[in-house]
Amino acid sequence: MAQKKLYGYLKARMGTRYPSMFEDDVFIGSINIAKLHVFAACLSDLTVHTVAKVGAEGALSQDEASALARHCHAAGLAQNAEALPDAQIVEDWRERFHDRIADLHWQNAATSGDCFSESPKALFKWAPIADELKRFDREIVENSIRFAFGEVTRAFRERADLSALARDWQSRSTRG
Repeated sequence: MAQKKLYGYLKARMGTRYPSMFEDDVFIGSINIAKLHVFAACLSDLTVHTVAKVGAEGALSQDEASALARHCHAAGLAQNAEALPDAQIVEDWRERFHDRIADLHWQNAATSGDCFSESPKALFKWAPIADELKRFDREIVENSIRFAFGEVTRAFRERADLSALARDWQSRSTRG
């Protein structure tokens, strides 16, 4: 989803020049950097959303929800390790995520729409488009990714057994 929204924004902004831009190595490098930062923000947002929902339904404590969030975030990074940049950037993402959840009230996060705050900002910030061209795009770009998350979260709600996920996490944490 991160790539789709990034490429969609680039295509809309560049119009007919879009295909020719992929012949420019500097531009391709900029896209690759943007892709990774948007991915990290999407992972952060999705982790907060899913853990908040699991925690609320399964009555996880603050500590249990935070531990589950750290576990899920680390698993997401590990599953994509081959595509990720140097270890320092990944460690920065991990630290920002840990800072984000340090004081997060999981029950409030489960009922609010604030879980998806990082990815819209990242998409807008990292898209390799001149700032003077971006200035009127913020609301449209940020909403495009928020609306896309609506489909993802709807599918999650329909498919996931939140209580079972919480019980599984609690049983793992008591064994480990």
